[in-house]
Amino acid sequence: MALKIILEPAVNAAEVADLHHATFGGTIEAALKIVTRRMRADKVFVARRRGQIIAMLSLTLKKPWAIDASYFTPVRVPLYLLSMAVAPSHQQRGIGRLCLQEVEKIAIAWPAQSIRLDAYDSPTGAGGFYQRCGYRQVGKVVYRKTPLIYYERLIGQAKT
Repeated sequence: MALKIILEPAVNAAEVADLHHATFGGTIEAALKIVTRRMRADKVFVARRRGQIIAMLSLTLKKPWAIDASYFTPVRVPLYLLSMAVAPSHQQRGIGRLCLQEVEKIAIAWPAQSIRLDAYDSPTGAGGFYQRCGYRQVGKVVYRKTPLIYYERLIGQAKT
């Protein structure tokens, strides 16, 4: 399946919030608030199939509050991957892996030397997925009673 990631304009916040809500739960109001905030502060990307959003993610250069940068390989420009989600009806089809391949292309063009993220350290967390996609576990922490695993992928010349 060919997958294209495009920058989603803020006028589509409600559409992106629908996917966020379907994937992460909570209320639609909370999802809309989160997506709107991300569209203002970060770069929000979506993948579409037949006109429908089937995946979303946001990227930022600003370190998220739950991440301790001391666990990661020092690089000049790290890129942080936030809130990646694939529509439940499209999961287990390789879309998440294709999204991560596109994220690497975006990181190279940014230019960034690494992609950093955290995942819930639980059976329902996505940690194993990120490892299978070539991300390296660099640490485990507990932030506000939430166990997290930090992952990174070095880009271009930063790769070891």
